[in-house]
Amino acid sequence: MNAMRPEKTESTETETVDTNLAAVTEVEAGIRDFVRNDIAYLRRPASAAADTPPLDPSAEATVTNVNSLIQRVAGTSLGEIENLISELESLRDLLHAEGQRVQREISGYAQLSQAAMKSTRMIADNVAQWKRAADGLRNS
Repeated sequence: MNAMRPEKTESTETETVDTNLAAVTEVEAGIRDFVRNDIAYLRRPASAAADTPPLDPSAEATVTNVNSLIQRVAGTSLGEIENLISELESLRDLLHAEGQRVQREISGYAQLSQAAMKSTRMIADNVAQWKRAADGLRNS
């Protein structure tokens, strides 16, 4: 009884795959036709292009469908790319501002460090003078 279920599942999966392949093949054929019709005028001389008959309605519908499909796919992709570009630009601006802030803080710390070193030297010099003065008082 359990052995029959996988066979049914496999046949259902096979039918689904066949249906998907048929749909993909149909779309690819439509795209090929569209590309051939779209660039066919480039291969023909200008005089031959003027007297070509118009496309039949089914081919024109296919071309229209492919055009709208490409525009939808490209439109979504372009929108996502534009959003990504704007996000990257805002991140660049943020990183630039943060870099400037870090540079200002490092400069402030360097100035503070130099002031602390000068103060420490002054204190050390004063302590050395006091020590000499104290040693001089003890020796006399």
